[in-house]
Amino acid sequence: MPVYIWVAETKRGRKLKGEIDAANENIALNQLRKRNFTVKKLKPKPKDLFENVSFLQPKVTNKDIVVFTRQFSTMIDAGLPLVQGLTILAEQSANPTFKKILKEITRDVEGGSTLAEAMKKHPKIFDALFVNLVAAGEVGGILDTILRRLAEYIEKAEKLKSQIKGALTYPIVVVAIAIIVIAVILIFVIPVFEEMFSSFGSALPAPTQIVVNMSRFMKGNFYWIFLALGALAVGFKKYRDTNAGRKVTDTIALKLPVFGELLKKVAVARFTRTLGTMITSGVPILDALDIVAKTSGNVVLEEIIYEVRASIAEGQSIAEPLSENDVFPGMVVQMISVGEATGALDSMLAKIADFYDEEVDAAVDAMTSMLEPLLMLFLGGAIGGLVIAMYLPIFQMAAAMG
Repeated sequence: MPVYIWVAETKRGRKLKGEIDAANENIALNQLRKRNFTVKKLKPKPKDLFENVSFLQPKVTNKDIVVFTRQFSTMIDAGLPLVQGLTILAEQSANPTFKKILKEITRDVEGGSTLAEAMKKHPKIFDALFVNLVAAGEVGGILDTILRRLAEYIEKAEKLKSQIKGALTYPIVVVAIAIIVIAVILIFVIPVFEEMFSSFGSALPAPTQIVVNMSRFMKGNFYWIFLALGALAVGFKKYRDTNAGRKVTDTIALKLPVFGELLKKVAVARFTRTLGTMITSGVPILDALDIVAKTSGNVVLEEIIYEVRASIAEGQSIAEPLSENDVFPGMVVQMISVGEATGALDSMLAKIADFYDEEVDAAVDAMTSMLEPLLMLFLGGAIGGLVIAMYLPIFQMAAAMG
């Protein structure tokens, strides 16, 4: 269907602009007049040559989804029909990829699909958790409340993810800089010193000779080293993509010193937040646990959650299988057990999630504080060691001359 760009004025003289889908220009004009707009400009939108090249299109971010969810919740709460709300949000979206998806959802809803069914066709944007909560909201007549909860959940989940990225970025950047600096010294600086040392006519000290040998190896095999590192990275990714590889790497990650404890706290926070949100929204607990397992992001945790699901299917409690592993601390298990006994599991899970959000904050700060001096020591030791090794022959020569 053709897309038209329009500029119009409201009755109060406010200028608006946007895009509208219509079979022809007259239909587009009539649709805008029905909204009580005075149309000033209406023309077909120029075609994007790269419209069908997916990797050149902007990605839909979590921020886009949160803004859409919050605005859509407000519109539904104000009594706006679904199709009208979706149409307005599609026109206002600054992201062309998201705009296209919202228009497709609008057409599906107009054709008789439920909102959840329409969103389910776009799993990369609206995951199983989002779709199931929307379905529960439609059935229960509380779609505006569900969308508000979803927006809050996505914001908190994104904050958790950014904390982990922030914790990892600093050490990775420092180590990467150290490797680049050391490589530059070995390839370009050390050969200059080597030429100078060859004129001394005496044997080099052991540390200096080791550094010179390293420089020769790096210079002579640079491309092979680069290819080997690339092959290692690709091989690790392919291994990680297998079920066995994911299980091994996820298990090792959870057992790492310091970082493993941080991952466990993140896992507890995500599990309790997601499960609590779904139970509060009226999703059956077995369906909720199935979705929580699939969105856990860790194979070890996924297996634990499926054990919990099987336990509940057999009439047992949630707390019992959780107590049989070292991911969930005793305090969490006890609080969940109390929540089950008192019938307030959803609120108890929310309290645990809030507590562990703060724990993750504290753990990230502690890890960063601990890593800073260690990384500086590594950086200083590696580069300082190279410099000292290069100056040892000069010191020896000066001592001999003295």
